[in-house]
Amino acid sequence: MPLIIVAIGIVALLALIMWFKLNTFVSLIIVSFGVALALGMPLDSIVSSIEAGLGGTLGHLALIFGLGAMLGRLIADAGGAQRIAMTLIDKFGEKNIQWAVVVASFIIGIALFFEVGLVLLIPIVFTISKQLRVSILYLGIPMAAALSVTHGFLPPHPGPTVIAGEYGANIGEVLLYGFIIAIPTVIIAGPLFTKLAKKLVPDSFNRTGDIASLGEQKTFKIEDTPGFGISVFTAMFPVILMSIATVISMVQKTLDITDNKAFEIVRFVGNASTAMLLSLLLAVFTMGLARNIPMKTVMNSCGIAIANIGMLLLIIGGGGAFKQVLIDGGVGGYVAELFSGTSLSPILLAWIIAAILRIALGSATVAALTTAGLVIPMLGTSDVNLALVVLATGAGSLIASHVNDAGFWMFKEFFGLTLKETFATWTLLETIISVAGLVFILLLSLVV
Repeated sequence: MPLIIVAIGIVALLALIMWFKLNTFVSLIIVSFGVALALGMPLDSIVSSIEAGLGGTLGHLALIFGLGAMLGRLIADAGGAQRIAMTLIDKFGEKNIQWAVVVASFIIGIALFFEVGLVLLIPIVFTISKQLRVSILYLGIPMAAALSVTHGFLPPHPGPTVIAGEYGANIGEVLLYGFIIAIPTVIIAGPLFTKLAKKLVPDSFNRTGDIASLGEQKTFKIEDTPGFGISVFTAMFPVILMSIATVISMVQKTLDITDNKAFEIVRFVGNASTAMLLSLLLAVFTMGLARNIPMKTVMNSCGIAIANIGMLLLIIGGGGAFKQVLIDGGVGGYVAELFSGTSLSPILLAWIIAAILRIALGSATVAALTTAGLVIPMLGTSDVNLALVVLATGAGSLIASHVNDAGFWMFKEFFGLTLKETFATWTLLETIISVAGLVFILLLSLVV
């Protein structure tokens, strides 16, 4: 019965968003109340459960997410992202142009959220395709693959960051293992998949695309942008800090070194929130003050970044509320009991649940948060690596993007594709990332 109530709740959520065109956040809150009542939760505990879910999720995420949005915006507004892309394209040369796009998109994707990276890189891809007379899709697929992989697997992106908080996983480990999984996944879903896509829908590689909806794009003369080295260093700085702290902590644990003040400082600096704050301060200097850009202009960029993520934060909070209702209403415990006698790995189970919810709901972040509500109760009885469960949830939440996902329509319109061609490129691309990610996670689980 609890699973039937959840299924009805998900159908209701779809109806509210797609048919009644209700705001996603409002829809999530309505469904959270409805599911809580249907599960028989005491009336005086429903509101507190929803508030706890919303507050607990945003309490962990808001700081990292907000600072990350500001960091990415500063790099973009200063021309750092454009410098990274153009330098790599120039260095790799025409023959290896796809690999240049992959590397540039991967680096930029770490610092910028998916939609921002897409809007920033698509005009560059269009320009390069005209100059070299190659298909925009030939460059667009590797670009989208790199951006999607970083979005699904690497903090400080919202999915892996919030799920790491919900599962109580070490965010540094999520980042480290995420990198190990992300690199081969991007290669498979990017340059290698492009060859398959060309055989499946050859006509799609003749499309000219349309980016008029993006409006006038801010472009820079290359000499007016920050240097390549400092741009990459600024974009990668939070990753560097978190990775160093994680590796040192692993070495300390492996060698059984006694804890001391130095290790405490390393952990403090490598904490995701601290790392993001230090990275933002670095960006204020390298992307702003060092280039004689007034502090007022720099802070204006930060303000715009926060304004742009306001609704997304609320949607994530709404997903957290729904997740908490599933836990407090006993659904998570019911699922844990249902699978208590099975040999199915929590890694595989998290992926399956997230994949089903992603196909039903469209939103990767909401699918991942709802999965957490069902999976958390069974993690206490397992010794599985929590960082890998985070990554498996992220991988599952990327699968089979279709008509209920905004990314599907963005890709279709920008590249001028038909529905069939979008399914054969974008939907299949996301599915390959999801499945390849799961395979590499399962292989990694054998050694960590």
